[in-house]
Amino acid sequence: MTNIPRFQVRFYKSNAGNEPVREWLLSLSDEAKKKIGEDIKTVQFGWPIGMPVSRKVSKDLWEVRSSLHGKITRVIFTVEGTTIYLLHGLIKKTQKLPQKDLAIAKKRLADLRG
Repeated sequence: MTNIPRFQVRFYKSNAGNEPVREWLLSLSDEAKKKIGEDIKTVQFGWPIGMPVSRKVSKDLWEVRSSLHGKITRVIFTVEGTTIYLLHGLIKKTQKLPQKDLAIAKKRLADLRG
């Protein structure tokens, strides 16, 4: 892996100026933040990258897949040019990605694209 990231990582910002993924990450334990950050960095430096770190979930949407101590966390993102936009973060309770979370990510993607 090179020391120069191939992509910039940005948090989705709502019209009100909120950054929901940043806020979600800050609510997690230091251990969780570190693990998720490492997985995001792996995607940033190695994109395109597949399982087990990343997986496509919908048209133009992928997830960063992190696991720690029985919790399954996901950060849904999109790639626009050389920028990765983090759209939604969640802790999954089941194997399948909840439709409400996918809908949130799709709405934020539409907002991002204007």
